[in-house]
Amino acid sequence: MTDSTSNQYPTQVGGGRRTLGDFSPKLAELTDDVLFEDVWNRPELSPRDRSLITVAVLAAGGDYDQLAFHLGRAVENGVSQDELIEAITHVTFYAGWPKGMGSMNVAKRVFSE
Repeated sequence: MTDSTSNQYPTQVGGGRRTLGDFSPKLAELTDDVLFEDVWNRPELSPRDRSLITVAVLAAGGDYDQLAFHLGRAVENGVSQDELIEAITHVTFYAGWPKGMGSMNVAKRVFSE
């Protein structure tokens, strides 16, 4: 567990229990307590940097459902829509055109809502 007093950034909170707690309590617990409470709140990287990395990895992997969520979180963490579009454009050349196009379509939908 991270001591929030040593972290200069807003605490990142997961939604595992809210979305999956009744169906998969252990995965929900790991999501909230390990991934978000611990990893996302480590002070070595800002939430903004973690969001950019996460968006890039999800786009590269073609993980569109998670990408939609994390695009919104990235904006909350201070990444602009233009920066996210540029990151996906950049990833397209390394991850492959279909994944880049799919990711950009997710971004277009998320940013149009």
